[in-house]
Amino acid sequence: MELSTDRILGKVVDLSGGLVPAQGGRYLDVGSGTGVLIALIRQTHPSVETHACDYTDSLMKVPGQKVDVANLNEDVLPYSAETFDLVTCTEVVEHLENYRRLVREVFRVTKPGGAAIFTTPNVLNLNSRLRFLSFGFWNLFGPLPVGRAESYSTVGHITPVSYFYLAHALAESGFSLSQLEIDKPQRSAMLKLLVLWPFIASFGFLAKQREIRRYKTVDKSNSKIVETLNSVKMLLGRTIIVVARRPAGA
Repeated sequence: MELSTDRILGKVVDLSGGLVPAQGGRYLDVGSGTGVLIALIRQTHPSVETHACDYTDSLMKVPGQKVDVANLNEDVLPYSAETFDLVTCTEVVEHLENYRRLVREVFRVTKPGGAAIFTTPNVLNLNSRLRFLSFGFWNLFGPLPVGRAESYSTVGHITPVSYFYLAHALAESGFSLSQLEIDKPQRSAMLKLLVLWPFIASFGFLAKQREIRRYKTVDKSNSKIVETLNSVKMLLGRTIIVVARRPAGA
């Protein structure tokens, strides 16, 4: 069993086109696991120099791939600033106590003009919202057993990170948001969306206006992110995949 799904990784590989120099370039996978994504990136970008970082090097299955071990909650990434053209972090932030710290570290090691791709379960899809309404837990985030530390499984999903808060962390660190994708739409949510869409659209609009006028929490800096939260893509997507660029002058 792999630590992430083939569809998510395939989408990340597709998005990596144009983010790695045609000749050479350095690529880092944070939370590299068994190295499936690294192997796929090598196939797509044969000349890229690949690096891996994870909390253990015992999972890696790609022959010859060195893994730099770091506690992603506490340690700095063991690389110099502005080292990598592309950094990926797939299905990792939901396992961390302090994902914002890692986002800042990813920004630090990304070259100006480089890019980072983050993925995490989409807790804002319609099925997840309905589960939260009825049970108090998002999809893929359930009651946590006490005393177990299976950081690689859904038992290790300790931090639900919605698109807004991931996008906010990226923007605060200095990244500019480039692209939002999903791995696939959930068919099981499509009929529910048809039924509930008028209510979501109307109540969502009213709630946003209240935030703007009364609480002053929505402004030019975040309005585009807020507008995305009730989009069809967000309501149906199983996993969010976010591409962020480090500005060339940063």
